[in-house]
Parts: sequence; structure tokens; C-alpha cells
Amino acid sequence: MWLVLQAPDLDDAAVAAATALAAATEPERLGASAARMRADPAAAAGIEAFCAEHRLDCAWVPEDRRLADVGLVAMDMDSTLITIECIDEIADMQGIKPQVAAITAAAMRGEIDFAESLRRRVALLAGLPVTALERVYDERLRVSPGAEAMLAAFRKIGAKSLLVSGGFTFFTDRLRQRLGLDHTLSNVLEVHDGRLTGRIEGAIVDAAAKADALSRLKAMLPGRTTVGIGDGANDLPMLAAADVSVAYRAKPIVRERSTHQVNYCGLDAVVNLFVPG
Repeated sequence: MWLVLQAPDLDDAAVAAATALAAATEPERLGASAARMRADPAAAAGIEAFCAEHRLDCAWVPEDRRLADVGLVAMDMDSTLITIECIDEIADMQGIKPQVAAITAAAMRGEIDFAESLRRRVALLAGLPVTALERVYDERLRVSPGAEAMLAAFRKIGAKSLLVSGGFTFFTDRLRQRLGLDHTLSNVLEVHDGRLTGRIEGAIVDAAAKADALSRLKAMLPGRTTVGIGDGANDLPMLAAADVSVAYRAKPIVRERSTHQVNYCGLDAVVNLFVPG
């Protein structure tokens, strides 16, 4: 099995130490931020402790998990594809970010039902002008490090992309156009006379809806590998429906239940969880 080590700046000393610890084969560099080597997963406990101490991402990758077999990459938006929680930043425009952020955090830890938490948070935004959303997109929204490189790599081998979010179409629609995404699904904020009403239009895109969206596309791609990427409890059913799940800078409950974790690197690290070719 391949042992893959990754870090924003992976130095040779760390690679050499991990190679010795795992009694692995000669390491193969995958650029400045990654290396891989063949090793016995029996060494996993020691390697994982070493990587945690040195702030390295590590993964055990089966030799038959080919990048060329990926047919779909599905990802969450807030704190995954982008660096912010949009609703928290919208709330900041209303002067109520702490109240909304506290509900967001509890929902992402799985302490509050997502649909109910969303209704509560959106209700607090009633009366806010739509221009506040434009300011969040223009001034605060940033794509996560490595996201564009990851999407380009999957697009190159013919994989489709799905952005599925408990957030809002105002942002997913713009990201779809900006990043060339194939599919998006998210919630619609109700607007009247240029202001938010504090309600969601139509059914809420919750954890089950996110998983269903992935599953529907997966059924159209028989024999192809599906990848799910997320950070919060609301992503767990989607991640469970994927063939390979990645917890990206995620809550503990998500890290525990995912195939892999990316805690230090950017999203381009996901590509190295597959064997080239």
C-alpha cells in the first residue's frame, strides 16, 4: 500500500524520518508538498503519531485506487471549497455575527438539527438588503487554497464536479460560473423588495439532500469512483455515500468517520490520494 505524506512545505528530513519509521521503500516525490512510499499499514499508529507531531497529512492509499477512475467529486461549500461560513459573514453585516456563528458552530458539531438551525439563523437576517450578500461575495469570500488546482486535475481526467451546500444559491451560482463546476445544489433565500424576508424558499437542502444529490449522480456513473469532501456534521451522509471520503480541516466527528483527513494542506492534496494513471 502507498503511504502518502503531505505538507504545505514538505521537507526531506521529515520524509526520511517517516520512511525509516515505517520501514518503507525509497520515497517518491510528488512535488514540493507531497511524497509517497510503499509501506505496511501495520506501522499506521506510529506514522500517524509522527505526522500529528510534525503537522503532516498522511494517508494509506490502495495501489489500485487510480485517479483515472474518478467520475465525480462532490464537495461542501462553506469552510470547504471556500474559507468562510457565508451566513456568518452575512450576519456580520447585520451586526449579529456572534449569535449566528454560535448556532452555525453547534450545527456543524452535530449538536443541533441542521434544518432547524438554518431556519433560526436565516430568520435573524430578516430585513437585510441583498447588497449585503454582494459585499460578502466581493469582499470576504475566498476560494480555499488548492481548490482550483484540484478541480483542474479532476476535470482533466473527465470527472464531474458537484457543489452541494446547506448555504445559498446566491453564492453557489457565482462559484459555479467562476470555477466551471458541473452541478450545484443549495438553498434559496426569499427576497422581497430587495431585502431578505428571513425565510427559505422551497425545501431545505440538508444532510439527506446532499447525500441524495451525490447518490443520484453516482448512479449515472457506474464503475467510476466518487469522492466526497466536507468539514461538518451536515456532510456526514454525503461522505458516507461516496466511495472515498475526505475530511477537509474538519470537525472531529467528521475526521473520525472519513476515509482520509486533510488538516494542513490545501484541497489539491486530495488529488494525491489517488494513484496517477
